[in-house]
Amino acid sequence: MTAVTHDEVWEMFREVARRFEETDKKFQDTDRKFQDTDRLLRQRFEETDRKFQDTDRMIKASDRKLNKLEDLFTSQWGRLMESLVEGDLVNILNRRGIAIGDTTTRLKGKRPDGGNFEFDILAHNGQAMVVIEVKTTLRPQDVKKFIEKLNHIKQWVPRYANNVIYGGVAWLTAAAGAEEMAESRGLFSIRATGDSAAIVNSSAFHPRSW
Repeated sequence: MTAVTHDEVWEMFREVARRFEETDKKFQDTDRKFQDTDRLLRQRFEETDRKFQDTDRMIKASDRKLNKLEDLFTSQWGRLMESLVEGDLVNILNRRGIAIGDTTTRLKGKRPDGGNFEFDILAHNGQAMVVIEVKTTLRPQDVKKFIEKLNHIKQWVPRYANNVIYGGVAWLTAAAGAEEMAESRGLFSIRATGDSAAIVNSSAFHPRSW
């Protein structure tokens, strides 16, 4: 066996040291690449997040505009329906034996509990009056809600406490069961047709009074 000299041992140490240095440099280079990749990914994520935020703001702005347009259309269409029904209301109620003289629209006020109430059309005859709820599409739940309003009208509007009050629903189309429910609960059922309105209750119908 050949003896290893002192110089050869140091040369081996120096070689190992060089390899450690090379390995360390490679690790450092890899770490820099990871850092560069991390920065790039963060930038991309931030850019993507900003784009998502911009898109979200645009969608919300579009939704607000659409909601405003929908509210405007609904409001204008509701007023058109009310105007159509109100124009024929005196005549069609008179033909049903209720001698109505005049009408008013959109009675609004505050409930005792702090909430708001609104009645679409009121047809007056001194002691008697008919309160009409106008719906583009009449649904059974609309009938129930309107009757609940009528149950409180004398409390909400004390000046009508001594009046005989009848109720009616006016509609363009009616969901299944809504028209029958209105009549069975004692409400006038008024259908808007074209440029006029007509009471469509049966001849045997007797209105409920509040």
